[in-house]
Amino acid sequence: MNNEWLTAYVLHRRPYRETSYIVDFFTLEEGRVSAVAKGVKNSKSDKKSLLQPFQALRLQLSGKSELKNLRHVESTAPSIILPGTTLFCAMYVNELCNRIMPIGLASDLVFEAYQDALASLSEQGDVEITLRQFEFAILDEMGLLPDFTLDAEYELPVEASRQYNFQAEAGFVVIPEDALHLKGFPGEALLDLAHGEFTPLSKRVAKVLCRDLLRPLIGDKPLKSRELFSRMAPKR
Repeated sequence: MNNEWLTAYVLHRRPYRETSYIVDFFTLEEGRVSAVAKGVKNSKSDKKSLLQPFQALRLQLSGKSELKNLRHVESTAPSIILPGTTLFCAMYVNELCNRIMPIGLASDLVFEAYQDALASLSEQGDVEITLRQFEFAILDEMGLLPDFTLDAEYELPVEASRQYNFQAEAGFVVIPEDALHLKGFPGEALLDLAHGEFTPLSKRVAKVLCRDLLRPLIGDKPLKSRELFSRMAPKR
């Protein structure tokens, strides 16, 4: 790793001793990596200014332990400016990466989805769709994204006109015709999600599913990005 350049973004940084930071990076080649940026905390160096979220970087690390040392860092594109709601959404994406992605697990799928999410947020795209697409990517990488097209119990195609329950260990299971009083997920919305189509209905279904599927991965500790968003935008 000493001579390898990594394509990276900063997920989070925190003070370390008097003059340094520990920085959590999300890299294309090595997945999530933490490194010490020595002597930059109180300086006006270019290195410190680059160690900000949403800045495309390339960097070199050294060291044999899990906590690396940052040797070199440089930008590969202008910093992405994210105002208002889009900033909180991007912070949420960063926090999901840091909380869920295992150290050292490289994922082309999640890294591409991460870049797509930042690009969409910078272009003022639909934040609900942007977040759901990223959540789907990270769930897919973790092996937890269900098959939206299959009734897991009967191994039959999902029907648009039927309602389905979700079972965590299996997937979507059709609600019997004589139990339609039970609330479920419309097959129409599931099929739309399978084809990447976000209608008002499928967006609502995706939000509920992602919340439930991500909960075991996130754990009991609240996400700071959600807390900040709730305080700063209580009317949303």
